[in-house]
Amino acid sequence: MYNPGSGQRFVILSIFTAVVIIFLIRLFYIQVINESYSVSATNNVLRYITDYPARGMIYDRKGKIIAYNQAVYDLMVIPKQVKDLDTAEFCRLLDLSRDAFLDKMKKASTFSKMKASIFEKQISAETFASFQEKLYKFQGFFVQPRTLRKYPNNTAAHVLGYIGEVNDELIAKNPYYRQGDYIGISGIEQSYELELRGRRGVRIVMVDVFNREKGSYKNGAYDTIAIAGQNLVATLDAELQAYGEKLLQNKVGSLVAIEPQTGEILAMISSPGYDPNLLVGRVRSKNYAYLLRDPLKPLFNRAMQAYYPPGSTFKLTNALAALQEGLIHTGTTFPHSFVVGSKSVKCHPHPPIALEGAIQYSCNPYFCNTFRTFIDNRKYGSSEKGYRLWREYQMSFGIGKKIGVDMPHELKGLIPSVEFYDKYYGSGRWRASTIYSLGIGQGELGINPMQMANIICIIANKGFYYTPHVIKQIGGKANLTRNLAEKHYSMVDAKNFDIIQDGMQRVVEAGTARIARFDSVTICGKTGTAQNPHGKDHSLFVAFAPRENPKIAIAVMVENAGYGATWAAPIASLMMEKYFNDSIKRHELEERMFNGYLLPLENKNPEIPSGSIKDSSQVKPKARGNGTTALLENRRNKR
Repeated sequence: MYNPGSGQRFVILSIFTAVVIIFLIRLFYIQVINESYSVSATNNVLRYITDYPARGMIYDRKGKIIAYNQAVYDLMVIPKQVKDLDTAEFCRLLDLSRDAFLDKMKKASTFSKMKASIFEKQISAETFASFQEKLYKFQGFFVQPRTLRKYPNNTAAHVLGYIGEVNDELIAKNPYYRQGDYIGISGIEQSYELELRGRRGVRIVMVDVFNREKGSYKNGAYDTIAIAGQNLVATLDAELQAYGEKLLQNKVGSLVAIEPQTGEILAMISSPGYDPNLLVGRVRSKNYAYLLRDPLKPLFNRAMQAYYPPGSTFKLTNALAALQEGLIHTGTTFPHSFVVGSKSVKCHPHPPIALEGAIQYSCNPYFCNTFRTFIDNRKYGSSEKGYRLWREYQMSFGIGKKIGVDMPHELKGLIPSVEFYDKYYGSGRWRASTIYSLGIGQGELGINPMQMANIICIIANKGFYYTPHVIKQIGGKANLTRNLAEKHYSMVDAKNFDIIQDGMQRVVEAGTARIARFDSVTICGKTGTAQNPHGKDHSLFVAFAPRENPKIAIAVMVENAGYGATWAAPIASLMMEKYFNDSIKRHELEERMFNGYLLPLENKNPEIPSGSIKDSSQVKPKARGNGTTALLENRRNKR
């Protein structure tokens, strides 16, 4: 029998079932698919706090701390939870304007209204102490501790480098990094980032409605522990580094000192320098902009990135190549002039000399003739083939290639190829007389001070070098990241270095660098005066000491400073005296170097705050030789 009420019950039941299904689907969406509700609910009771690991500390070779960490605090915000905020008091405590506050809140909301993001970075411990007492009033805000770098000696900025916040591009490349993380950008901080950074951890804590922590969630069962970065022991001598920076103050140039028997870099200086603490914390961006605009380019590492003509210091490797090939010997003499067409290269008057004396008096004609004897020698078949072999010898000394320093941004320098000259002059249309200035370290050569110091290590070791490096221990163990114990040999046999060392010893004892002598240590050195087509010549000096069992090799370049014996040789000599004796007896010479002012006086940069650069001299030089060589323009002038 038909029951008229059954249809109504069916309709009602269907509607009821549909409503239940809709609610179930909505509940599933809220709880499973749409995370915003679960995040909001969880954030009401739980807080995920990133534990940033302490970055590894850096010590010098004597155990002196040269980089450590100081506590700072990031103020985090969850915009959805910000309620009843006393904006005036909040801004007063943090020294913020209302516009700055609104801008930061807008950025945080754009990122996420329900997830925590950084509202204010790197609040100092002093500011945090007063802010912490009122933190409970500011719902939606909490503090996340972290550490920042501190450099107690205010030195070695180019060696230590600096750190900065990661950008979106880097995050996309490396999944470890997240927004708010910091990474080494230059120097040791960059090249040893993996060892220094450690690994972050996460703490889950419970909070009440007043934004106060009430303890860890489930006794820390889901927490992960932060692992501190490894401490590093640098090869630097912090005291020697600071002394060298003082010697080079108010000068443009660089200095590199290496221990020849290990390749350990004792000092690496680029001048003008800057206080590395300028690029730490909330003022980093502002100070970086100041330093970037400085016409003297204090951020530029001249020790590894500036190309200079090596001048007369290059005569040593030129002679070594000819000795190895048997083209000259200890008694070989040449005329006192080198004639090229209507021009001639001459030397100051002196009696006939062989190789040792040529090094002592830095005789240009002798080494131009040595160069021609090699390049145009008939046994090689052509000048191009002779030059190709000569260039191979020079590259075996680490010239024109990277030598593998454990620092970022090393440049290889320049020693022109056969193809370079073929393109400019035409194949078969050039000879030694065309490019003779290479024989005395001019022309198209470009060598950085790190390479110069490494060449002197090779001469001190009689034929080989260890890769120069700035880190000797990682986490208490020897630096195993690179094969630093491997010897790299030049193409010249050990027996051929004795005569070169004899000449270098005479340079200091009775030659062009007598000013570099001091008691009790036998120094072998070579001056250089590199021609600069854009201004005054550059002053160079390279040396090692003592001659037997050498402990230090050094290269000094002072831009636009004239003769090598005037500035570079005294600076190198004082560095060696400090290194061996830990004190200085030649106070008059020391004061002259300290007080020497070789910067031009015009075009002072008003943007740079007083004391931002350690030289305290922000001026524009008239001419600078860093970063480039004369190349073809210089060649045209010589033709």
